[in-house]
Amino acid sequence: MKKGYKQLLAEADAVVSAIDVAEAAALHGRDDVVFVDLRDPREREREGAIPGAFSCPRGLLEFWIDPESPYAKEVFQQDKRFVFYCSLGWRSALATRTAQEMGLEKLCHLTGGFTAWKAAGAPVETVVAKG
Repeated sequence: MKKGYKQLLAEADAVVSAIDVAEAAALHGRDDVVFVDLRDPREREREGAIPGAFSCPRGLLEFWIDPESPYAKEVFQQDKRFVFYCSLGWRSALATRTAQEMGLEKLCHLTGGFTAWKAAGAPVETVVAKG
């Protein structure tokens, strides 16, 4: 293997911005900030989510960010700050790096992810399965 996940994470951490739960909580609810939940829908249904977070499964991120993609989402075309999160902060670190490389400028990820958010007693909403 040429490059393992630890090296990929270290490389991402060297170039992306990360914030802790206290910083994220201070941003939560602001009109100029979008929390982006990168977890799988089953994780969200099982564990809950940060209230108001936009759900973008990690495997769709690049397609939803790119305005030229037939799958582009309007939320990523807005002039807002994006706070990416996943369960532990690994997927969000990699996703933040990718989004940064694609041209999103105001973004960061949540260190420790949703696990840290929940452990800190920050607000959590229940996610109900669609369908």
